[in-house]
Amino acid sequence: MMKKPEDLRSARWFAPDDLRSSSHRSRAMQMGYAPEEWAGRPVIAIINTWSDLSPCHVHLRDRAEHVKRGVLMAGGLPMELPAISVAEVFVKPTTMLYRNMLAMETEELLRSHPVDGCVLLGGCDKSTPGLLLGATSMNIPTIYVPAGPMLRGNFEGKTLGSGSDSWKYWDELRAGKITDRDWQGVEAGIARSHGTCMTMGTASTMTAIAEAIGMVLPGGSSIPAPDAGHIRLASDSGRRIVQMVWEDLQPSKIQSRKAFENAIAVAMAMGCSTNAIIHLIAMARRAGTDIGLEDFEKASRRVPVIGNVRPTGKDYLMEDFFYAGGIRALMNNIREHLHLDCLTVNGKTLGENIEGAKTFNDDVIRTQDKAIYGEGSLAVLYGNLAPDGCVIKPGAMDQKFLKHSGPALVFDDYPSMKKAIEDETLDVTPDHVLVLRNAGPQGGPGMPEWGMLPMPRRLLKEGHRDMLRISDARMSGTSYGACVLHVAPESFVGGPLALLRTGDIVTMDVAARRIDIAISDEEMAARRAAWTPPPVNYERGYGWMFSRHIQQANEGADFDFLRTDFGAPVTEPVIY
Repeated sequence: MMKKPEDLRSARWFAPDDLRSSSHRSRAMQMGYAPEEWAGRPVIAIINTWSDLSPCHVHLRDRAEHVKRGVLMAGGLPMELPAISVAEVFVKPTTMLYRNMLAMETEELLRSHPVDGCVLLGGCDKSTPGLLLGATSMNIPTIYVPAGPMLRGNFEGKTLGSGSDSWKYWDELRAGKITDRDWQGVEAGIARSHGTCMTMGTASTMTAIAEAIGMVLPGGSSIPAPDAGHIRLASDSGRRIVQMVWEDLQPSKIQSRKAFENAIAVAMAMGCSTNAIIHLIAMARRAGTDIGLEDFEKASRRVPVIGNVRPTGKDYLMEDFFYAGGIRALMNNIREHLHLDCLTVNGKTLGENIEGAKTFNDDVIRTQDKAIYGEGSLAVLYGNLAPDGCVIKPGAMDQKFLKHSGPALVFDDYPSMKKAIEDETLDVTPDHVLVLRNAGPQGGPGMPEWGMLPMPRRLLKEGHRDMLRISDARMSGTSYGACVLHVAPESFVGGPLALLRTGDIVTMDVAARRIDIAISDEEMAARRAAWTPPPVNYERGYGWMFSRHIQQANEGADFDFLRTDFGAPVTEPVIY
C-alpha cells in the first residue's frame, strides 16, 4: 500500500495546526524554503561523511548535490546532514574505535530530524557499516551510495594497488632492494584520484556487501569514483529514495537472513577483507538476524574465490573489475549460491537485478571451475588459543604455512615489537610464530589494523617474505600474509592469548580449522591463575564508554546497548 502525504513522518513536524509546528514552518522559511517545497513531499536526509581530511570521500560534497538533483526531480525535498567521516588513513588510534559512534550519530540524526527517508554517502572502510548500522536501527527507507574506488596507481610503468603495494615496497626498502627515491615515487603514484582503496580491501568489500544485502542500486558498488557513471548513480539514488518513501520500503523489508547469507557468499567469492566478518555480524544482528562465525565457515567451504583482484588475486584492481562486468557479473557467476528472491532497494529481486549480467574479461571475474582459490576468501579457526574463534585469509598467504608448528615470539605491545623486528640480531627464524597481543577491541584500544605484523628485518634480508603471525588485532583488507587475526576472547580481557609465552609451540592447521598451544590444561589453568589484568586505557569520555560496552570480535564488536534485543524499540520523538 502506497503511503499518503498525511502519513509522512515529516508531517508530524510541519502539518499540525499548533504553535510548535508553526515554529517549524517559520524556521524552514527562515532558510528560504517555501511551504510548497515541503508540504506533502518526502523530506530526504543525505547523511554525508565528506571531510577535508578524508581523501576517500573528498568528492562526496559534490555527489551530495547530484543526490539532491535526483530528489528534487522526483518531488522530494533534500536536506544534507553531515556525519563523522571516520577517514581510515588519518583517524587514530583506529577508525574502528569510532564505527559505533558513526552508527549512533546516524541513528540519532535520522530520529531527531523531520525526515522520511535517507541517502547515505560513505565508502571508506568503517563508514559503510557505521552508516548502515544506524539506518538499520532507525528503519526508515534508506539507500546507500558508495564513494567508489580510486583509479589504479602507477610507478615507473608498474601498476600499484592501495595498501598491498605499500607493504610490499616498504619491505623491499627495509631489505635494501629499492632506494629512498624509489619509495618516494611509490608514495606519489599509489593514490592518483579521489575514492577508496582500489584493491579488494575493506572499502570495496563492504560496499559490495552493501549491494549484496540489497541496499545499493544494481552495479553501484563497482563504479570507480572518478567515472561519470558515479555521478549518475548519485542522482539515480536521489530519485529512487523518494519512491521508496511512498512505498514504505524500509531496511527491515530488505535485510533478511537470506540477504546476509548472500552477502557472505559474495564476500567469499570476491576475495574479501577479513574485516567483513566483524562488520557483517554486527550489521546482521542489528537487523535482528543471528549471523555468526559458523555462517562464514559454511560459506568458506563451498564458495570459491573468483574475483582476481589484489591482494588475493594477482593481476587486477577494482577499476579492472568494473570494466570486466563488476559486481553483477560476479554474482551471476555464483548465482547457485545466492537467494535470488531477496528484495533490494530498487524494488526488484536480486535475481532480477543480475539477470543477463555479462563478464567481459573472464580472467578478472572467473568462473567457479577456474577459481583463484578453491575455497572462500576466509577461514575460521578454533582451538585452545582461540576458543571463540579467529580468522585467516588462506588465499593471500604463502601456502606452506597452511599447516605449521613453531615456537612463539610474543610481544605485549606494538612499540616493543616494532623495535625488536628492526634488530638484525633478533633470534628469529622463518619457523617462529610472531605474536602481538593487547590489540583487540579493548586492548588496542579499538582493535587497530596492526595484525599484518611487519616481517623481521633479519628475515627480509635473508629473502623471506612471509611467516605465521598471530594477534587479536585486525588487519587492513589490502594486507596479505599468514596472519591469524581477531583472536577471541582477546588477551586484554584474559583470553588464552594472554597466557601464551615465548617459546611455546603453536600449531595451526587451516584445513582442520585448528589453532592450538602445545601446553596442558593444567598448565593453562596455572597461568590463568597467575594472570593479572592490564591497566585500563580510558578513565573518562567516549573511550571510557567504549571500553565498558564494546563486544568481542566474534560478536561483531558492537556496543552491547545497541543490540536489537537489548531493550524495547525506541519510539518516535515527542513533539510539544
